[in-house]
Amino acid sequence: MAAEHPDMLLLCDPQEVTRYAIHRLAAEMELYAAEAILSAPTLPSLKDVIHAAVSQGNVPAVLLDYTLLNCTEDDLMLLHLRYPNIHFILFSDQLSREFLRRMLLGSRHFSVVLKDVTLSEVRDCLRSVARGEQYICSRILSMLESRELSEAERTPLTATEKEILHSMSLGRSTKEIAAERFLSVYTVMTHRKNIFRKLHVNNAQEAVRYALRAGIVDPLEYYI
Repeated sequence: MAAEHPDMLLLCDPQEVTRYAIHRLAAEMELYAAEAILSAPTLPSLKDVIHAAVSQGNVPAVLLDYTLLNCTEDDLMLLHLRYPNIHFILFSDQLSREFLRRMLLGSRHFSVVLKDVTLSEVRDCLRSVARGEQYICSRILSMLESRELSEAERTPLTATEKEILHSMSLGRSTKEIAAERFLSVYTVMTHRKNIFRKLHVNNAQEAVRYALRAGIVDPLEYYI
């Protein structure tokens, strides 16, 4: 299902110069009507502006630097769950790998661009989000795809856990995996819980998506 196209842009960054620059850039690109580019420099006012926009039937794109706000990862996910059509642009100086994996793998309504990228990439991001598409800047893509990781980061799972995750990606149930490996259902369930914990995910679908991105599972074998 195609994502809804945002029809307004909300700028939530405590740095006035950042809000001014993005406002000017978005206006020059004519992606939104002039009255549909708004500033909400603090998180409480952002919640109010989002609620007002959604109540009027609008679909906002929200550009924010959550690291400068009184805001956590869970706050962002709660906002996303409450307003699932909103497109969030994470605009920051630096974001951790695990945070990015959680946000970007959790929903295509999160995009990310670093503050020190070229003006061209900022334009590309604004243009993509205005079309309802996810955007990830080149430096973040390189970081997420980097092979220069520690052994623990490259292979957080044991050999058995990888095999079980592989079976999960082929669509096999817990009972089927247990029968294949001559294990009890309880043991397989324990392995599944350990996989979810190590990959920082909540369900099998998220685990398989993570495994595909990390190269643990071959996309050609992925059960659709």
